Formats: sequence, C-alpha cells, structure tokens
Amino acid sequence: MSDDEFETTSNCSKTSKGDEKFAKKKQGVQKNELNNQLKEYINEWRKTREKEEDELQKMKEKQSKRKEIRKEQEMKMAQQKKEEEEKVKQEEAEKRAVELEEKKKRLAEAEAKRQEMLAVQKARKEAEKEEKRKAAAAASAGGPPDAKREMSKTKEQLEEEKSIALSIRVKPINIDGMDSDELRDKASEIYNICVQLETDKYDLTEKLKTQEYEMMELKERQKMQLRQRAVKKGLDPDALIGKYPPKIRMYSKYERRMDTRTYADRKHLYEGGWEVLRSEHLDSLWKDRYEEWNKRTKARLPKWFGERPGAKPGEVSPEDGEGPMAEEIPEEEEEEEDEEEYEEEEE
Repeated sequence: MSDDEFETTSNCSKTSKGDEKFAKKKQGVQKNELNNQLKEYINEWRKTREKEEDELQKMKEKQSKRKEIRKEQEMKMAQQKKEEEEKVKQEEAEKRAVELEEKKKRLAEAEAKRQEMLAVQKARKEAEKEEKRKAAAAASAGGPPDAKREMSKTKEQLEEEKSIALSIRVKPINIDGMDSDELRDKASEIYNICVQLETDKYDLTEKLKTQEYEMMELKERQKMQLRQRAVKKGLDPDALIGKYPPKIRMYSKYERRMDTRTYADRKHLYEGGWEVLRSEHLDSLWKDRYEEWNKRTKARLPKWFGERPGAKPGEVSPEDGEGPMAEEIPEEEEEEEDEEEYEEEEE
C-alpha cells in the first residue's frame, strides 16, 4: 500500500466521521424545532379550547336564564288563567244566585196567588157543597204553564224548583207547647188536607184520561178525512196522512227518460186525478179522429131502381149531377157505377 493511497483513505475516514457528527447535530436541531412547533400547537389548542369552554359556559348561562324567564312567564300565564277562571266562576255563581232569587220571588208570588185562590174557593165551598170537587180541581190546576219551557228544563232545574216550592209551601209545624187536644186537631186538619189532595189528584188523572181518549178519536177522524180527500184526488189513501205531502215524480216509472212536464202540469194531475187526465186525452183523440173522418173520400151509394137509397122524394143530391158537388165527381165513375147497377139487376 502506497503513501498516497493511505492518505486518501485517511482523508475519507475523516470526512465520514465529520458527516456523521453533522448529521447528528442536524437531527438534534430538527428535533428541537419539532418540539418547539408541537409546544406552540399545543398552546394554541389549549387557548382555543379555553375559548370554546368559555363560550359554552356563556351559552349554558344564557340557556338557564331563558329557562328561568320562561318559567316566570308560564307562572304568570297560569296565574292569569286561574284569575280568569275564578272570575268566570264567580260571575256564574252570581248569575245563579240572581236566578234563584228571581225564581223564589216568582214562586212566592204564585204561592201567594194560590193561597188567595184557595181562600176564595174555601169560602165558595162553604156556600156551595155540590161544586166542591170542580173548584178544588180549578184551584190546583192554576194557570197554564209554558209547555216548551217546561219540556226544555233539565232534571236538576226541576229538582231545584221543587225544593224551592216545597220550602215555600210546606210550612214548619210548631208542636212545642201544644196540648193533646191541639195536636189531635192539627193531625185531623193535615189528614183532611191529604184527603182533599188525593181526591184532586184522582179527578185530574181521570180528566187526563178522557182528554187523551178524545185526542185519539180526533186523530182517527182526521185520518179518515185525509184518506177520503186522497181518494178523491186519485192518490194513494195513505198519501196525505204522513208528516210531509206526497212526492211528485220527476220521471216516468216505466221509461228511462226524464219527465219534461212543468210543475203546474204535474200538479194538475193531483187536482182531479187520473179521470180528468183520461177525459182530456179522450177529447183530444175524438177531435183528431173527427177531423180525419171529415177529410175522408165520400163514396156514393148505387142507385136502386133509378133512385139512390136514403134520398128524399123530390130532392136533388149533388151526386146525381146537380149542385155544387157535381163538378167534383167525374163522368167516367158515373158510367162505371151505372154499368155495375145494370149487371146486378140482370142477375
């Protein structure tokens, strides 16, 4: 190995060692830079994270504040609703109280009138014993109530009126400080009142039964009259008995076509019935056929021994060649008829 080769090899080894050191240094520098960059990134991420957390916290605070505000508003609305409902209930209660007072006043007035009527009737009863039941029935009946209003009342309203009427009519009995004789008289008085009320009730029920029977008879008579009227008009007997008038057909029953007649024409059917329509139809047929019969060709009757049958003596008919109809009859037809008459005579 020569000296030159040794130098070159030594120089190469020196350079390779230096490169390794440089590479190591470079690697160290790059690691430091990377670490510094990572630190910066981490710091920035932490800052952004803190900002986001602060924003989230602010949003949560806002949300909680809104919830509180909504709760307060809901509480206020519920309070207002309650106040309105209480006000409505109070107004309804006041109205009911006013109505009850008015009812009580009306019933008290009616009761006072009833008591007056009863007093008058009692006076009459003493004078007229024979008309006792009739007077009691009239007194208990009183004035005719409004039927629609009575029918539209509910059970609760009827019970209220009943309780009010009973509180007015049924007076409390003061038994305190009464002797046995007084109690006996009071009991006999109440017993007589009960007997009178029962008799009035029986009379009224019997009267109601007779009225119902009379109404039934009147309804049957009305049905009979309506049946006769329907038969006269040519309708079904039960056509006018129902709630509504009979229907007018807008189309023919047997043909699939619309009825083009006017309402007046269809109504005219029910005024006289089928007989009137049939008579009108027959009259129109008679007129048409009579006109056709007048337009017919009149054939002449053959002469019999020189005279036409049916002709009066000394009369000259237009068919014999004289008069206004003679011009219309051709001569050839006359000759043919004469020949036919001659042949018949020979036979």
